[in-house]
Amino acid sequence: MATMTMNEPARLAKDEVLRYSRHLIMPEVGMEGQLKLKQARVLCVGAGGLGAPLVMYLAAAGVGTLGLVDFDAVDFTNLQRQIIHGTSDVGRSKLESARDAIREINPNVDVVPYETRLTSENALEIFKDFDIVADGTDNFPTRYLVNDACVLLGKPNVYGSIFRFEGQASVFYAQEGPCYRCLYPEPPPPGLVPSCAEGGVLGVLPGIVGCLQALETVKLIIGKGKPLIGRLLLFDALGMRFRELKLRKNPDCPICGKNPTITELIDYEEFCGIRGEEQEIDLRVPEISAEELKTLMDEDRSPVLIDVREPHEFEICQIRSAKLIPLGDLPARMHELDTADEIVVHCRSGMRSAQAVDFLMKSGFRKIHNLRGGILAWSDEVDPSVPKY
Repeated sequence: MATMTMNEPARLAKDEVLRYSRHLIMPEVGMEGQLKLKQARVLCVGAGGLGAPLVMYLAAAGVGTLGLVDFDAVDFTNLQRQIIHGTSDVGRSKLESARDAIREINPNVDVVPYETRLTSENALEIFKDFDIVADGTDNFPTRYLVNDACVLLGKPNVYGSIFRFEGQASVFYAQEGPCYRCLYPEPPPPGLVPSCAEGGVLGVLPGIVGCLQALETVKLIIGKGKPLIGRLLLFDALGMRFRELKLRKNPDCPICGKNPTITELIDYEEFCGIRGEEQEIDLRVPEISAEELKTLMDEDRSPVLIDVREPHEFEICQIRSAKLIPLGDLPARMHELDTADEIVVHCRSGMRSAQAVDFLMKSGFRKIHNLRGGILAWSDEVDPSVPKY
């Protein structure tokens, strides 16, 4: 069981005794456990879907110092799941929004903000003053970075991940069990795992998984119960089922094994490659801007417009005259296209359509372009009435 090192004696003020009374009357927590919570220093990486319920419940529980790492601003698309932010916070720094919400929940909590992207240059410096690190991120480079920094510093890593209707939670703590690399030694090939922006996530799901992370963090601090060290908890929201996988420490793990080959933080973007539709694409394909496409359509020189999104996305919004051929169906439906036609392919933001153009060019199509920025760019540059998602 992980044990936390307390820095200085603490005591509860009269109002804190009343605030935490439901904890204090539990023998498993009591005054001793509540003082441990007050002295604890927890760093949450990410103030989004997982980070929102995580820091809200840790603040309510009385964790004395909460560090927050995030560099993003609140967007309308966040509000469906990131419950620490509200409509009036759109456009604000997520750290400012989260800090204000935490202070409203519990003014006794000291919030330490780090409005920066977590990198191999700053991770060790940020992590070193905290007892526990909770990973609320949504991308592989940062997950491996958090894991490796925690291993090198001997910190527990309270892990959570979500996608569509499924979630995972564990505690990776190399001093007492496996680390994240023991489970996933290498990231998946670039493009294999879609981001939440591309594949979606049920808004309630991060609340469930983030609360599990908060629970595990509290258990580590007070030293009670059996933490998820050496166990991976899998949650299926559609089936309402929890499953558990036993995890073993990999003796050949490159960072926590018997003969580690990783002794310092590495370049994680290079290690993991580019993934997700929100990131810059690396396919060299011919492109056309939304404004250029609009000009062709206005001049009655409209090309054949192919939409490679999924049917449920097509229901959200479309560009007039576009034909829906989902990317996965393209090889079987390629015969529906004529190599003699001028063709423009689009998706949501440009990644999937670039893959489609690359595939079609290799199949003999020459008069073909990718709509740069996808239907999002069309909404921004041509037709604001087209909804963005």
